[in-house]
Amino acid sequence: MKTDLKNIKNIFFDLDGTITNSKVGITKSAAYALRSFGISVTDLDDLLPFIGPPLKESFMRYYDFTEQDAILAVRKYGEYFSKIGLYENAVYSGIESMLHQLRLKKRTLFVATSKPTYFAIKILSHFHLLSYFHSVFGSELDGTRSQKDEVLLYGLEQRHITDLSTTIMIGDRLYDIYGAKKAGISSIGVLYGFGSRFELEDAGADYIIETVSALSALLTGTKLV
Repeated sequence: MKTDLKNIKNIFFDLDGTITNSKVGITKSAAYALRSFGISVTDLDDLLPFIGPPLKESFMRYYDFTEQDAILAVRKYGEYFSKIGLYENAVYSGIESMLHQLRLKKRTLFVATSKPTYFAIKILSHFHLLSYFHSVFGSELDGTRSQKDEVLLYGLEQRHITDLSTTIMIGDRLYDIYGAKKAGISSIGVLYGFGSRFELEDAGADYIIETVSALSALLTGTKLV
């Protein structure tokens, strides 16, 4: 049963593909890491599956890395990402206006990302968005708490949120939707990021929205012009 959005008080946002378009930074960072293992990637679009899931899993799944090599690859990824990749990024048009409107409506906003919290905060600060969020929840730098359900459950616990009917997760990939289900909250899948309609429908998103303006209208109870 869908949550009545009129009752929503707490909103968790994914970061990559939901707040920011991080395609360039993430794919270049992944390509940098792969080069250290002698793997050359000529088309960065081949690395789009790295956007969303935990990095270690992606190296193991898409390039058959052992767990040990995947851990090393994540470290190499971080070498590029921490200095350059995190800034090869852009906020989706309309996001800041939506966040502002939600704050005016007394919604409490959070970020829930598989990205390390340290980097998520740096990105949000860089784009002057950090002040809109009550808290930012992500993984640790060592990869701990990288699954989306782990991040959400941690956030719910830390903020003492017990009425799950007033809480929703917004993201662009199946990991966001599955994570929300495991955490016991409703979800909105967005199509302006990196996931497909089929992916989000198959994962069981409660709502699927095509644009930032449509998402803003849904959350704020306004009509699209």
